[in-house]
Amino acid sequence: MPTIDFYTLEPASPGDRYLLTCHLVEGLYQDGARVLIHCPETERARRLDQLLWTYRQESFIPHGLVGQVDPELTPILIGTDLGRQTEGAVLINLAAEVPAEFARFERVCEPVDQDPAVRAAARLRFRYYRDQGFPPDHHPMSLPRDAADAW
Repeated sequence: MPTIDFYTLEPASPGDRYLLTCHLVEGLYQDGARVLIHCPETERARRLDQLLWTYRQESFIPHGLVGQVDPELTPILIGTDLGRQTEGAVLINLAAEVPAEFARFERVCEPVDQDPAVRAAARLRFRYYRDQGFPPDHHPMSLPRDAADAW
């Protein structure tokens, strides 16, 4: 049974959920986790790929787009679908809906920013997880000011 974590940017925090995703990925990578970032929009997936290269000058996060890198050698994958390369990994969900196969992951992270549509969709996902017996945890987040420079 996966743990479900919602990470919500505080109103005064710079950036958006994509920058928050970079922050989460950096910590997960440092902890040795394998991560699949579910980003169903191709252009946003490509932009996130670029953002991870420039997120912080002093960090290196080995990552790539599913289908363009070797999943065995790449601990952080960005994909438009869930694929099968990441059994047991951490899922970061950037879709508006709950992914159908979320339960096969050890952990699901849901980054949320202050955009009203993003927050409304997050509330629905939060209720869905809770109603399905996966009680989510909520973590208010604030990003450092210099992190916003990458976006």
